[in-house]
Amino acid sequence: MSLIRYQIPNADVWQSLDRWSNLRDEINNLFEGTARSNGARQAQLFNGWSPALDLYQTNDDIVAVVELPGMRKEDIELSLHDGMLTIKGERVEEGSGDDKTARTERFVGKFCRSISLPTRVDANQVNASYKDGILTVTLPKAEEAKPKQIQVNVS
Repeated sequence: MSLIRYQIPNADVWQSLDRWSNLRDEINNLFEGTARSNGARQAQLFNGWSPALDLYQTNDDIVAVVELPGMRKEDIELSLHDGMLTIKGERVEEGSGDDKTARTERFVGKFCRSISLPTRVDANQVNASYKDGILTVTLPKAEEAKPKQIQVNVS
């Protein structure tokens, strides 16, 4: 029996495996996203772009944080109807028609993003701010939706 010294695998092999792993993850995200979403969201997936959105809750508020780089606040429209927050807008292509583009990776065009809110909110107290390409929408929870402390009496 002869011993063979361990050799570190070629880095090119690992890079190609990493690319396959990334492709698998992207395909999984594609199918998971369409299975869990409504029809309007599925249409956006194949027709244009949809900004990234984070939604979280505190004891008093629901907060939506949306990435909208390169947009003006005048081009963003917010609406709240029946527990659904809708964010619409359009990002226009920058540059003149004479440019010869070598590569384009940023999405342009219209978008519409709707998200169902996890609890009732007070529509009269909604606040939105836009700074450095980040839209932050603060939706105060309705009083009946806020957690309440209940005192237990000992008799």
